[in-house]
Amino acid sequence: MAECASIPSDSDNEEDLLDKLSNFSIKKQTSYRKAISKNTQNHANLLHPSHAEHGYRKRELRSTVDWSEQAINSEHMWVETNASGDYCYAMEPDCMKTGQRKKCVACKIVAHQGCIAVLEKKNLRCKPTFREAGVRNYREENSLTECSNTQTFMRHHWVHRRRQEGKCKQCGKSFQQRFAFQSKEIIAISCSWCKAAYHNKTSCFMMQQIEEQCSLGPHQSIIVPPSWIIKLPKKGSFKSSLRKKRRSSIKKKKAKEEHRPFIIKPIPSPLLKPLLVFINPKSGGNQGAKLLHKFCWWLNPRQVFDLSQGGPRFGLEMYKKVPNLHILACGGDGTVGWILSVIDSLGIHPAPPVAIMPLGTGNDLSRTLNWGGGYTDEPISKILNYVEEGQVVQLDRWDIQSCPYEDGESDSINNSEESLSEKLPLDIFNNYFSLGADAQVALEFHESREANPEKFNSRFWNKMFYAGAGGKDFLKRSCKNIADSLQLICDGKDYTSKVQELKIICLLFLNIPRYSSGTTPWGNPNAIGYDPQRHDDGQMEVIGFTYSSLATLYMGGHGDRICQCSHVKLITKKSIAMQVDGEPCRLKSSVIQVKMRGQGNMIMKPKRRGSMPIANDPELAFFSPPSMPERLRIQVSRISMADYEMLHYDKDKLREASVPLGLIVVDNNADLEQVRQIINKLHQSDSDETFTVNKLSPKWCFLDSTTAERFFRIDRAQEHLHYITDISSEDLYILDPDLQSQRGNTLVSTSSEAFTPSDIVTPSSDKLCCVENNFSKDKDLVFTFSMPVTPPKSPG
Repeated sequence: MAECASIPSDSDNEEDLLDKLSNFSIKKQTSYRKAISKNTQNHANLLHPSHAEHGYRKRELRSTVDWSEQAINSEHMWVETNASGDYCYAMEPDCMKTGQRKKCVACKIVAHQGCIAVLEKKNLRCKPTFREAGVRNYREENSLTECSNTQTFMRHHWVHRRRQEGKCKQCGKSFQQRFAFQSKEIIAISCSWCKAAYHNKTSCFMMQQIEEQCSLGPHQSIIVPPSWIIKLPKKGSFKSSLRKKRRSSIKKKKAKEEHRPFIIKPIPSPLLKPLLVFINPKSGGNQGAKLLHKFCWWLNPRQVFDLSQGGPRFGLEMYKKVPNLHILACGGDGTVGWILSVIDSLGIHPAPPVAIMPLGTGNDLSRTLNWGGGYTDEPISKILNYVEEGQVVQLDRWDIQSCPYEDGESDSINNSEESLSEKLPLDIFNNYFSLGADAQVALEFHESREANPEKFNSRFWNKMFYAGAGGKDFLKRSCKNIADSLQLICDGKDYTSKVQELKIICLLFLNIPRYSSGTTPWGNPNAIGYDPQRHDDGQMEVIGFTYSSLATLYMGGHGDRICQCSHVKLITKKSIAMQVDGEPCRLKSSVIQVKMRGQGNMIMKPKRRGSMPIANDPELAFFSPPSMPERLRIQVSRISMADYEMLHYDKDKLREASVPLGLIVVDNNADLEQVRQIINKLHQSDSDETFTVNKLSPKWCFLDSTTAERFFRIDRAQEHLHYITDISSEDLYILDPDLQSQRGNTLVSTSSEAFTPSDIVTPSSDKLCCVENNFSKDKDLVFTFSMPVTPPKSPG
């Protein structure tokens, strides 16, 4: 028995072998983790749990949406960020603090590149953007299409935040945090879809809220829910009974169409206006790329498309059957024309209306539809509201065709054959078609940009080049005798003699009132003897320019009105520079025909009227409900550019940094254009005495202090769309770029007694700012100094 006991059995050998293997695996895992901590690249490329179905390949970090068969739901889209590493979502003690800092544009969490694999291990996924079409859920979803709530509603995507703007949805208090520079405490829990935020405490956020369904927030009518976007299984992965019955018809369809991994199955509703956003990241400097990330945060990233990745065709073809579809084009007028042309080619009916976020250089169509001459810093949420509330209007579109003119002069003397074109760059125009001096300048700009694209990445320098090239052409007078080489016939009537009498150097066919960065070449839109100028009347305006009228165009002048027509035949007897919606060329002698093509649907930005009236007498408001007074007394305060850039996210601190300018009296229905005139008169009345130290800059602009969680600028071209009561609740704030910062050297009074109107500068005052009354009443006045410390940037 003793010998038998000393002899190891088979089971003992197996246990010893398992112990050795387990110890070996533990040691290997420990050394593997150490190696990973030293090599962030390998750590960041760890396999995701759901990568097994794709062949165990290493998954690279993505910064854009994946539409391929390898797409993974709830995958983060990482971009570089300057946010503090203390915001790393891996948190202590798992944060490795290695690698670059990355931010997900869809859920706004921040992590080190070396910590991204830690997030995957913890299953800290991004918000879902689509749903899988498996055998079971595919049939279940098909049987429940009649119930919209089963697909349009989804669960919240809760994220912990160490910094949060706004107020708690439960208690209504702001997310204040002490010692924000050192603290790593989680202060808020917010949803990446509806943007609802709560304090991180049981009195505000309870456990049952985790399982609640999300309504997608204030923009639910334009957000494409993930349940609409279906990822189809791979070919041959499963066979349904429906496919067996219709195998022959499906084979025919597959032969005609390519297999696409995704399809869109919308639920029609008159209350929904699903939105597609197309962004040109190269427009407006670097604005386009930043805006693309912002839209991915506010919307489903799969309804936001980068135009540099294949253009708008893929997105429009994917969503072409979605009812009541709306489009937001972020770029210049050329981007809008590109999208409209693709809509035509795809035959989408009815054509979806297009709104504009102006990021280009001229933005004339954007100005016509009230979207302004350029994007400043208006909150994305407000722009989405404008798109949703905007009125759908029509825009005339014109076909333009050319063919060679056989009796034309030879062009080989002055121009090489390579530089001449036999056809126009576009066959449709929405804004204008012109030839002559302005097209010559546009052609020089185009050729210079093609040769040195790195020198033309700024809107300001682009306009400076235009000005320089225009002045050079004015001195050379290269288009002096252009009228002798033209024959113009409009609606069957010959206007050639009128063109030659005017001795024009530029001929313009205008579809919209605006041209060349906001000028009005037709002049008064209600000119006597002509129909009112409109963008949807089926007529274009024909305008001629001489050197003198072209020079005064940017100072409020206009050209010579020739006619209004709906059909044009133009014969050029020699090569002339031309441009179609900003696309220039030098065309050989040709016969050009312009006729009506049809109309496109556009969205016009609405004029706002939704804010409460200014509280001029808050003491009486307690006893009686607030009413709209006929006249409003408003204090105007100005803010420096340095303070605005530092504190625009903090309304209270920015109000403290403002400097009173004076009191104005305006009508309750006055828009900002009228208010601007009153403020300029206030400034001019006492410019010698009152404003000798800090004069008001001519480039000042209004600030909206009420309709968003932060201050933002109002574009000068959009001031007629805003009423005074829309942007101010108490004081009216303006941004003065020439004003010095008040943060480091201004004394801020903490007295509870407010300044009286007599203490503030008014248009009729003869003194600067008399505050002696308050100083005499409060001898024990306490002053605090505002330290010029830059606050930490939010990871959002």
